[in-house]
Amino acid sequence: MSRPARFVVGIDLGTTHCALARAPLDDDDGTPPAEVVAIAQLVGSGQIEARRLLPSFVYLPPEAEGSMPLPWDADREVAVGAYARRRAAETPGRVVASAKSWLCHPSLDRRAGVLPVAAPPDVDKLSPVEASFRFLEHLIEAYDHEYAATEGALTEQKVVITVPASFDAAARELTVEAALAAGIEDLTLLEEPQAALYAWLEAAGEGWRAQLAPGDVVLVVDIGGGTSDFSAIAVREEDGDLALERVAVGDHILLGGDNIDLALAHHVRQRLETEGHELDAWQMGALTHAARDAKETLLSAGERDRVPIVVPRRGAKLVGASIRTEVTREAVEALVLEGFFPVVDADARPAPRRRAGLTQVGLPFAQDPAVTRHLAAFLGRHGDEKASTSSGVQPTAVLYNGGVMRSETLRARLGAALDGWSDRADAPVRTLNGGDLDLAVARGAARYGHALATGRGIRIRGGTAQAYYVGIESAVPAVPGLEPPLSLMCVAPFGMEKGTSVALPAHPLAVVVGEPVRFRFFGSSVRRRDEAGTTLDRHAPEQVVELPPIEVTLSADDRADGDLVPVYLQAHITSAGVLQLDAVAVTPRRPDERWKIELSVREDGVAEGASGP
Repeated sequence: MSRPARFVVGIDLGTTHCALARAPLDDDDGTPPAEVVAIAQLVGSGQIEARRLLPSFVYLPPEAEGSMPLPWDADREVAVGAYARRRAAETPGRVVASAKSWLCHPSLDRRAGVLPVAAPPDVDKLSPVEASFRFLEHLIEAYDHEYAATEGALTEQKVVITVPASFDAAARELTVEAALAAGIEDLTLLEEPQAALYAWLEAAGEGWRAQLAPGDVVLVVDIGGGTSDFSAIAVREEDGDLALERVAVGDHILLGGDNIDLALAHHVRQRLETEGHELDAWQMGALTHAARDAKETLLSAGERDRVPIVVPRRGAKLVGASIRTEVTREAVEALVLEGFFPVVDADARPAPRRRAGLTQVGLPFAQDPAVTRHLAAFLGRHGDEKASTSSGVQPTAVLYNGGVMRSETLRARLGAALDGWSDRADAPVRTLNGGDLDLAVARGAARYGHALATGRGIRIRGGTAQAYYVGIESAVPAVPGLEPPLSLMCVAPFGMEKGTSVALPAHPLAVVVGEPVRFRFFGSSVRRRDEAGTTLDRHAPEQVVELPPIEVTLSADDRADGDLVPVYLQAHITSAGVLQLDAVAVTPRRPDERWKIELSVREDGVAEGASGP
C-alpha cells in the first residue's frame, strides 16, 4: 500500500529548461512557500552537479563515447541537461532540442522518431513524446536520489505539470501520456501563465490585495525559449472579497528565444562570411547553439558587455583550429529590439509572408517575428465587456515571465508599448514584480497544487481556453459537387472548468455505428458568450477555427453496421483539460448505452476518438 503524499511537486516542463519545486502538505502554518529542488545532472565528462535548472536537451552519443554515468545509473546511454546542451554547440545532429515545440506540431506524428531532424544515419531518433518522457524520467530520478529514502518518491506525491495556455487538446494528452510512462499517476495540468501568477501571489502574500483591485486586468506575458504565451486575468469582487478569473488566452505562437538565437546566429554568420569564412549546415547548427549561450549572458543582468563565440571546423580538435568571433550587448539588444520588439501602433497585426510551394519538414514557426504585433493582435481581438473596452483587452497591470523577459531592456520596451496603446493615459500599466523568471512557473505549480489539495489559498478560475463546437451535418438530398451544409453546436463553452460536465439541450441527432466516420470539431478563443447548445449556422473563419478531425468507428454491438442511433450529447472536461463528448442512446439496448469520443492522437498524427460504453 502506497504512502500518502507528503508534498505537492510542481514541474515546469519547459522548451529550454525544466525546473522542480515542492510544497509540503502536512504543514500546519497554512501555505508554506514552495522550495526549488536542485537537479543533479551531468555537466561535463564524468562531472555531476546539482543545479536549479535542467536544460531541455537530450544528447545521443556515439557508441564509441561510452556511457553517460549518473549517480543512480552508471550505464546511462544518453545525457539530459547541461552536458547535453553543451554538446549541442559541438554536435548538433546528436542533440534533441525544442522537443516541447515539436510536441504541439499539428501535422506531425508526435510519437514517431523525428528528433534531431538533422541526425546522422547512425542515430536512433526520439519522438517528441519520448523526449518529454526523458526529461520527466531524469527529474523523477534526481528527486528520488535525494528524497525517496526519507520522504517518498516523486511518483508518490501530488504532481502538477505546466503546459502553455495555448496547448491544444492533443498536446495536453501527449504530455499526460509522457508523464504516465514515467510513472506519474496523480497528475494535474496547469497553464504556465497562471502558474506565473500563482508564484507572484505567493511572493506578495496578503499584500497582493493592496496591489490589485476589482476592475484590474493582469496581462501575463510569458516568452520562453519556443513560445510567446499571452493571458489576461481579471480581478473581480465576490461576496466582498477579491477573486481572479482568466478571461482570455492567446494563440499558440511559436516565437521566442529560439527565434532570437537563430537571428543572432545569422547576424554572426554574415559577419564571418565577409571575413572569408563559409559555414556549412552543421557549423550553422553549432553557431545557433553558441548564439543561445551568448544571448542569455548578454540579455541577463550582469557586467559582461561582450561574449566570445567559437565555431568548430569539421574534424578540428583544437580550439585554435576553430573560427572565433564575439558579440556585444549593444549589438544583441539592437537586433532584438528592432527585429522582435519594434515600436508599433495598437492596430498593428502580424504580417503574413508568401510562402514557397515546397518547404522542409519543420516547426510551424510564426511568420512575423515581431512580438509586439502579436501582442497587439491578442489585445485587440479579445473584447469583453467584463474585462475590456470595445477596442479590446485593456490591461492595468502586467506580469512578465520566461527567460527572454529577464532583460530589463525588453521589459521596458513592452511596458512603453502597453502604455502607448492604453486608453487610460493618466494611469500607466503597472508592472507586477515577481521573482526569478526561470523558476516562477515551477513555484507557481507547487502553490496551485497545494491550494487544490488543501482548499487553502486563492484559486484562479479559468477552465477551457476555447469554446468547443462539434459539426452537425444537415440531412439534405445529395447534390453533385455540393457538400451537405454543416452547422456548429457549442458543446463546451469558454471557461468550462476541469472535471465538470454539461448536458446539451435535446436536438434530433443520431450517430452512425459500425463503420468509419469522421467527427469535425472547432474551437474559438474569442466567442466567449456562447453557451452549451448554441448553434451556429454561419461563422466567421477568424473567429472559429477547425481542429484536426476525429476518425473513429463507433462499436455497433448488437446493432447493424451503418445503423443511425438517435442520441443526445453530454460533454465533459477531464482533469487534463481534454474534451470528452458522450453520445448517449435515447433508447438504450443496454444500461447506460453511450459512445465516448475524446481528443487524442493516432500514430499517424491525426486526431482520433476513443469510443466505447
